[in-house]
Amino acid sequence: MSTTDTDVGGAITLSDHELDPYVTHLPTRHLLTGAGLPAESALLGFDTLREYGLRTLADLAGDADRLAEELRDRLVIGALRSLDRDLESLLLDGTTGEVSSAYVPRNPAHLDLSPLAPSLEALLRFAAATEELTAPGSRPAPFGPKAVAETSDRLGAVFADTADRAGADVAPYWRMAALIRPLARIAGPGEGLVLALPKRLLDEEFGVGAIMRFEDLDFPRALTHEPTRRFLRETGLPEDGLLFQLDTEVALPPLTEYYADERPQAFAAAHLPVTAGRLIRLGRLAEDTSLVVDGATGAVLAWSEPDLTLRPLNADISTLAFTLWLLHRERTLDAVHALSDSHDHLAATLTQTLATVDPIACDPTPTLPGDDGLRHWPKIFENREAGVLYA
Repeated sequence: MSTTDTDVGGAITLSDHELDPYVTHLPTRHLLTGAGLPAESALLGFDTLREYGLRTLADLAGDADRLAEELRDRLVIGALRSLDRDLESLLLDGTTGEVSSAYVPRNPAHLDLSPLAPSLEALLRFAAATEELTAPGSRPAPFGPKAVAETSDRLGAVFADTADRAGADVAPYWRMAALIRPLARIAGPGEGLVLALPKRLLDEEFGVGAIMRFEDLDFPRALTHEPTRRFLRETGLPEDGLLFQLDTEVALPPLTEYYADERPQAFAAAHLPVTAGRLIRLGRLAEDTSLVVDGATGAVLAWSEPDLTLRPLNADISTLAFTLWLLHRERTLDAVHALSDSHDHLAATLTQTLATVDPIACDPTPTLPGDDGLRHWPKIFENREAGVLYA
């Protein structure tokens, strides 16, 4: 089946003939033949509908008889989007108009459907509200804990009101969106750094005694980036940020000094990055990975020993602190709301939230010699076995 665009880059619509016999739900038919579905959306992708038209799960199944009968006529209309890829398929019940999401394998004998919205109209309303209230373009709005709470309440109200009118529950994906996505508003623009974190934000999250602040005598001569020095003096970093252990035993060393003094047998100097003399080691990301800051630019990087590769980690020290705060806050919320029960959705929501504040942390575009595009934080979020997101 083909689809019809109202104009180039416009809405995706279908004819009545294309909807027969599978879509009998009248409001859904009116939407698909009228206003249509958006061609562009950060959270929803409908390219599959544009390219292939309506397809049932039975059409996609290698052996449709293995599918539960009630699933065979579910319509694959698009995808729930993560930052840079499709996360799960969007499945429409043509009789009730309800929309679910699921990972659809090549031969889908069994599917775990996650309820997403009581109707296509509700799905579009939810996605539009989330993008409007949390997208980077809306960031001139207020920042701080009050802004986070207000944005979360506004999003939650949109979801709850629409679901209540349909006699449905708010799906876990949208409940976590209302709790996690507004966290991007905790900090406003900084001076010399990406963010200006609220005073005592880290102290309140991790505990006053858990934050390490540095003195000038701790800084090596190579750390010339004054905004970074100021942040480490005045705000500091958590000694144990769940996935980052700050090195508090020695004054912050350049990588060259760290290996020469602490691990002289580990590497020959020739194997270190050419900029190793100005890469200041803050601590350990993993057993074989150091977190370093470029003393001249303030960029925060990950140095991997096994593959001798330097990769971007965060834009600067302020967005590193935000990332550690975000992870800690998520675990606190998970303990109350069981967000990690929908692990893949949670990982995607965290990645999108981090990318709103710090695109560098999630952008796989290679920027350094040998950089393969792997980015630490999205990979960590997605690693279900590591248990990072579980309270």
